[in-house]
Amino acid sequence: MKQNPALRLRPTGLTIGQVAERTGLAPSAIRFYEEQGIVFPHRTDTGQRRYERADIRRLSFVMISQSMGFSITDIREALATLPENRTPTKADWAAISETFRNALDARIAQMQALRDRLDGCIGCGCLSLSNCKLYNPEDRARTRGTGPRYLLGDTPSDL
Repeated sequence: MKQNPALRLRPTGLTIGQVAERTGLAPSAIRFYEEQGIVFPHRTDTGQRRYERADIRRLSFVMISQSMGFSITDIREALATLPENRTPTKADWAAISETFRNALDARIAQMQALRDRLDGCIGCGCLSLSNCKLYNPEDRARTRGTGPRYLLGDTPSDL
């Protein structure tokens, strides 16, 4: 007996093309995020990837987080706290948001302090070597670490 084509089950989930269209990501980027453990599509009997609608949220979160300077590792660790057996709730996302909020607040404070130091240094015009945050005779600041140590908060008296 022949099966009615209308009764055949259609694969569930979204195709990679549908996810790409919805997120604006290239399919190659979506496959990269799969390799990184960010999304976990299931496979049809013919091997096609199928994504859940929740994967669109995950990928959107990745795009936003990366634009704020978070690494793939940071993002993967945050997303690993989401439940695997159900669609994440508002409370699940709020927990991740709190972690990222704290990191962003720390970055904002650091950027404001750096901005204020740069304004004073560049804007002063005095070029006083005794007060200059960029003056580092004999590279003594290197003992505190890499980068512009005085602009990052170290002082010559720390040496």
